Amino acid sequence: MIVMEDVHKAFGPNRVLQGMNLEIATGTSMVIIGGSGTGKSVALKCILGLIQPDAGRILVDGKDARQGDRDAFLARFGMLFQGAALFDSLPVWQNVAFRLLRGSLKRPKAEAYEIAVEKLRRVGLKPDVAERLPAELSGGMQKRVGLARAIAADPEIIFFDEPTTGLDPIMAGVINELIREIVEEMGATAMTITHDMSSVRAIADNVAMLHDGEIQWTGPVAQMDASGDPYLDQFINGRSDGPIEAVR
Repeated sequence: MIVMEDVHKAFGPNRVLQGMNLEIATGTSMVIIGGSGTGKSVALKCILGLIQPDAGRILVDGKDARQGDRDAFLARFGMLFQGAALFDSLPVWQNVAFRLLRGSLKRPKAEAYEIAVEKLRRVGLKPDVAERLPAELSGGMQKRVGLARAIAADPEIIFFDEPTTGLDPIMAGVINELIREIVEEMGATAMTITHDMSSVRAIADNVAMLHDGEIQWTGPVAQMDASGDPYLDQFINGRSDGPIEAVR
């Protein structure tokens, strides 16, 4: 579904992506791990076209991501943002149905409301939550609302940016289980960025380790612990000694 071929991106002298190669098969869940500032979010933004790479090629479903109808391209994606990123002034149901109330995916208001309530139910929230404002919800509930919004338009591809940041371990586990269940139910292709190794093990079919702007290792999550790759081994075990220099 997604192919990145020799993708480069620099911001002035800061070379972030330096020949990134990655393939995400249709209907699978890929988790990208790596230290802060290694380019994970930049890679995601390059796929979405929010940032244009300096070199290389990105294909989505076999087609160049930079060509064709932009609205139709973005309609294929859902996104769970870090920190939920809800609109404070809109009630929960309008946050969930945001894409369904405008643009090419626009639905009648009553239909959009019903879809929002159904998606809230799918993530474990009761219908009465629909009329509340985000500020009235806990962090875990806000994250569930963000997940409901990500799946509201039944996208083919879903991106998860640090889905468990700021959550306690129990709620993080709940969110991880929801993500896994929903991705499998929808048959969607998923790409997750995370530092949380419990999320990696819960969500991933495959894992890719990004370091120094390149994929150092990629493979099934079941092979991660015995990969033999020094970069991956240091990262997943949280060791300060190894090829990845710790910033002191």
